[in-house]
Parts: sequence; C-alpha cells; structure tokens
Amino acid sequence: MNTRKEATLRLSLCNIEEASRIIDPVFTCSPQFSSDPLNDQLGFELVHKVETLNPIRSFKGRGADYFVHKLEKNADWLVCASAGNFGQGLAYATAKHGLKLTVFAAETANPLKVERMRRLGAQVMTEGYDFDEAKQAARDYAEKSGARFVEDGRDVSIAEGAGTIGLELSRWPKPFDAVLIPLGNGALLAGVGRWLKAVSPQTRVIGVCARGAPAMERSWRAGRVIATETINTIADGLAVRIPIEEALDDMRFVVDDILLVDDQMILEAMRMLFRELGLVIEPAGAPGVAAAITYRERFAEKLIATILCGGNMTEEQVHRWLFDSL
Repeated sequence: MNTRKEATLRLSLCNIEEASRIIDPVFTCSPQFSSDPLNDQLGFELVHKVETLNPIRSFKGRGADYFVHKLEKNADWLVCASAGNFGQGLAYATAKHGLKLTVFAAETANPLKVERMRRLGAQVMTEGYDFDEAKQAARDYAEKSGARFVEDGRDVSIAEGAGTIGLELSRWPKPFDAVLIPLGNGALLAGVGRWLKAVSPQTRVIGVCARGAPAMERSWRAGRVIATETINTIADGLAVRIPIEEALDDMRFVVDDILLVDDQMILEAMRMLFRELGLVIEPAGAPGVAAAITYRERFAEKLIATILCGGNMTEEQVHRWLFDSL
C-alpha cells in the first residue's frame, strides 16, 4: 500500500493485531468452514465465518470489547444507540469493567434484543421511530448528562475490533477471490477490508446492503453522505438512513464494490443456512449469502467468503421466517 494512501487510513493494522490478542476470547476464533451441499447449489465454494456462537450471538462483542479496552480512563458512563446487537456487545463489555451504560433503541426495535441488553445490565430507553432517530436522542442525552457518547461506525477502535474477523479469515489456506460483508453503519466492512487489503490485495472486498436501505451504497458511490427519508427492510442491523461520514472515509480505499439484495433473497438465504447448516441467522446476518445467491454467476468457480454476523430473533420471527417455510 502506498504511503499517501496509508496516511489517509484511520484504522491501524497494529491495533487490529493488538485487538486479536486482547478481545475477550469468547468472541474470537469463530468457526469458518464451507459446506459441500450448499456449494453444489451455488456453483462455487462459499466459506462461512460464523459469528453467532457467543454470549450475544453476534460479532459486535469484538469491537465493543476493544473499544472499552481503549477507552479514556475518566469515562465511566457511556451512552449509545443500537438496533440491539451493538448494545448487547457494549453491555457485556461495560459490565465486565464496572461501567454504566445507557442504550437508546427505536420504538420499533426487536424486543428480544432490547430484553437481552437489559439482562446484560444496560439501561435501555426506547425513543424514535427508527435507528437514526434513536441515535439523535442518544446524542442529545449524552450531551445533557455529560456521559461519553459512543457511535458505532465513528469510534475507530470499534471498527478495529471488528477487523479481527479479517485477520482470522486471512488464515484460510488459500486467498479468497472475494469476501461478502454485511453493510450497516460500516464498521465491520471497514475493519475487515482494512486487514484483507493489506495482506491479500487481490481479494475483492464487497459490502452488501438491503435494497430497502440503500443509503450507505449510494453514499459510497457518490463519495459523500446521501441520506434517505425512509427505510424498508426486515434487516434491522442494516437499516441505516443517515450514513456516518467517517465510516465512508474508512471504506474509501478498502472496498471494491457494494451490492444490494432484496428482503426476499435474504429470507431465502436464512432458510438455506438453516436447512443446510442448521444455523439460525437473523436477516442482518445473512445478506452475504443472499448476495451469493443473487449474483452467483459473477462468483462461479471462485473462492468466496462471507460473515454470518448475527443470530438474534424472537420466537415469532424464527417460526415465521424459518419454520413456517419448511
């Protein structure tokens, strides 16, 4: 990587490597494997990085734990907004370090995720119709209370913690032709892309957005923040209406493309993962597989990887989206 480009990147390879050593081991070294029956259906080899086998059922514990490790010493009360998984990760980390946490969630948030955040010790306040309205409420509350506002996608150590997934993927015996990465606020894509582009420049780093929440895709292509007035997707972790400028900057030199997938294809991917691998993956965790199905001709005979990054669904969602379709 040339010096000029390196100077523009916020994410540090040294920090990603450090994070891989100090993040709570319950979140690291997650399984990564391929499935012959599923590969036969797709027409290429797809390696799955399973990030749901931990206490919060998502990858968010990595970045949250590293963020708290790097946190300034005088910050003892944190405030954030979350669709549910980042809030769980931060609740897990703050409880371990004896810190206070307040999480703002939208009034439409997944009730299972809200309850899990509370069980982990967070104070959860519901405000706003969607995630971005909840985030503004969290920012206002932090400013008035004097608490430290945490923003997933803006605080760089969160993305560096997520980047440890890229470090682990790079241990696969052969370099990947492409990696399909779910794209919400951008921390996962930026972190994994930062590592992979440094160690395997030929690997294409591809983000995947829900078609009903295209703000990040539009903004990345335009090179500037483009907000949307509404969102319409079942994938709550991808439902970003107002992109974060720093996250877009982090993605600039490490992302090769961003694809859009329909909710119906996300459901098909979830059902395929349940049927073939026995995995319960939430909508925001399955867009990489949805892209593999949708764009399978593009990836024919190639070695592809994706990250199954969340598995938190209510009982009703599991029955409606998985069991009732069998």
